[in-house]
Amino acid sequence: MRFDRFGSVDQLALRPVAAVVLAPDQVRIRVTVAGLNPVDWQIVESPSLAAAFGIAVPAGYGNDFAGVVVETGEAVTRWRVGDRVFGGARGRAVASSVVLEERHPSLHRTPDGVDDLTAGVLDIAGRTASAVARALAVAPGETVLVGGAGGGVGSILTQLLVHAGAQVVGTGSASSAPFLRSIGAEPLTYGEGLAGALRASGARIAAAADLHGVATALAARELGVPARRIVTIESEDPPAGVVSVNGSDAHPGDLQRILALVVEGRLTVPIAGVYPVERFSDAIAQQRSRHARGKIAIVLPADPPASVADASG
Repeated sequence: MRFDRFGSVDQLALRPVAAVVLAPDQVRIRVTVAGLNPVDWQIVESPSLAAAFGIAVPAGYGNDFAGVVVETGEAVTRWRVGDRVFGGARGRAVASSVVLEERHPSLHRTPDGVDDLTAGVLDIAGRTASAVARALAVAPGETVLVGGAGGGVGSILTQLLVHAGAQVVGTGSASSAPFLRSIGAEPLTYGEGLAGALRASGARIAAAADLHGVATALAARELGVPARRIVTIESEDPPAGVVSVNGSDAHPGDLQRILALVVEGRLTVPIAGVYPVERFSDAIAQQRSRHARGKIAIVLPADPPASVADASG
């Protein structure tokens, strides 16, 4: 998937590209699943954000992926052909294959017992949820308010907090209440009067995570939650004193810990939609709606056309 200029995602198109010759320390990975995130379409729309990630047009699309190693450079020792892997390739994951250095920090082995659909949507959401959970530093028995608990980050964060012994009040639409309960949260409809609704519920909020905007953060401050125990991830102007984090604040091993919980049956990575790559525009539209309950995945064909090779970097 490629775009030639910054602006609308309507210009995105599937195009053939030439295969690159591997450097000695590189591996070629056939992509089976690519996961979508808000930052993907935000990069298309924002030259400044793209520049911050080192992306110049023409460029590819997407970050999260899972797949299998199909070729290794002559100096590669860490990987073998046939190894299942997952991770992040910023601005190029929605492709038949990607090329990465063998020790790229966002290239990981997919554990036995984890399918590509789960691993392929995890990189950004998993790292971000882990960073938020660490910043919240909840103690067992504390009640945490999570704004946007049903989204890609929120659904993972909620389960991490529950796993840590916290009680979670999760905001979402009224229709999302059954889903929020299924991942361990007490649902609360978002909107005006959030602080008043929390007071009426009797919940004693010790910490809060705002995963979209600042409404949840402001409600938490109104309830007297200390700013240092409020975390935001997507606000350009958060309330004074709150903690802002993103996926880059995750620690090595965070994704592996999430997948260990998946293997143990103690955490799920909810998938809200799965689309063949030909329907990428529908996948992006669902992701952009901000109403997806979990992650959105694009599935790549097992045998791509020979003319469609890879995205390298």
